[in-house]
Amino acid sequence: MKAILEAKPEDASEILHIQKQAYRSEAELYNDYDIQPLQQTVSGVEKDFESSFILKYVLDGKIVGSVRASKENGTCHIGKLMVDPDFQGRGIGKELMREIEGRYEHVRFELFTGNKSIKNIAFYEGLGYKGYKTHQLPREDTVFLFMEKTHSKIK
Repeated sequence: MKAILEAKPEDASEILHIQKQAYRSEAELYNDYDIQPLQQTVSGVEKDFESSFILKYVLDGKIVGSVRASKENGTCHIGKLMVDPDFQGRGIGKELMREIEGRYEHVRFELFTGNKSIKNIAFYEGLGYKGYKTHQLPREDTVFLFMEKTHSKIK
């Protein structure tokens, strides 16, 4: 049985565990294990609940995916879409994106991924996102591709 539900702060530990597993491949791709998703702590995830709306994908009672979003000045910033590596390739990420976008109306959506993350870029392009700039954030060495979408028609 599956469900996409609003996550609660008590889910932070389980979400962080999935996050560290899911972002390991990104760290390997960039040979940088100091990336923020791998350095975040349980208290950091708990703090994210103060500023973000967080969904969890529950399969047979276990959280196997999550995504975060926050709205500011007409833009919905989507972050940390993750799926447990053992459950990737089953459409869970697409379902999470459909659900999180469905929570926001009449907004521009924005997210970012590493500019070498070809698989992620192709995934987001398949959902209607287009790259519009590359930028390096102060906290990381990775150059990110920022992507945007002005409507939420995910099929």
